[in-house]
Amino acid sequence: MPSVPDRLAAWGQELVEVHDRLRDELDRLLDGLDETSALTPDLRTHCLAFCGAVGRHHTSEDRTAFPALAEQYPELRDTLDGLTRDHHVVAGILQSIDEVLTSSTDLARARSEIDGLAAILESHFRWEERAVVTALDGLTDPDVDAERLFGRDV
Repeated sequence: MPSVPDRLAAWGQELVEVHDRLRDELDRLLDGLDETSALTPDLRTHCLAFCGAVGRHHTSEDRTAFPALAEQYPELRDTLDGLTRDHHVVAGILQSIDEVLTSSTDLARARSEIDGLAAILESHFRWEERAVVTALDGLTDPDVDAERLFGRDV
């Protein structure tokens, strides 16, 4: 791998840290669901904020991180395409969660959708971390930053 400036050497760790923050927030959300018998306004707000953060993260990867990786590491293109397909599946689940939260009081349905999201996110995060962390550490594009790569506002 080519030598890269120190400021770029930690992009892989940045990705893992973003995923860890999302995992932690999802755990808090699931705990909140366990502790209630109704979809309270606070719980709805928490769910919607979490879903928005996941959506921004995946959009940033699709727009910036994955194209930069594909250009520098063409051998990753099939993997990146698979990760992007996962993002579309997650987006569908996020839409379902939004529909439940905005048009229903069905806590069981909300919990079911969020449990499904939790399962696919963990699988997706692990795959992505195995597949691209090393490549991210070697990324040489000087025009990228953590916000553009990962939607790092979470």
